[in-house]
Amino acid sequence: MFLTLTQTQVHFCYSKRKWQYAFDEIAELGLIRKKRNYFLINGLFVLVTAATYYCMLFTKIADLYYVIPALLSFTILIILRFHDSAEFDYYVLVRDCYQKEIIVKIKGKDKNYMSKQIEEYVNIQFERITKKTA
Repeated sequence: MFLTLTQTQVHFCYSKRKWQYAFDEIAELGLIRKKRNYFLINGLFVLVTAATYYCMLFTKIADLYYVIPALLSFTILIILRFHDSAEFDYYVLVRDCYQKEIIVKIKGKDKNYMSKQIEEYVNIQFERITKKTA
């Protein structure tokens, strides 16, 4: 379990990141989803395309001398781009009452398990708040 809930505290342990807070200290606990950026791979794709057009239009190089390396480069770039099926990066965000934020990147396969634990925390926090007001 990544998130351990006790009567008064919340303990978090994921890889090397560990923290603990009392229930009253946590102002916000949730998952953040950020879309991955592929600037480097897209830039390399544009660079290979530009180099191929340059060789095609402005040089007297035979076709096979620039087409085969261009096709191999495109193949490698496409494999790099679509090798990882996860389109998003996931983070656990903890904001406490002292305006301190802790953001921990988690693996995509742990997202569902982590979201269930955060939902359990929210349910317990809701029950605590309703008991205080009743």
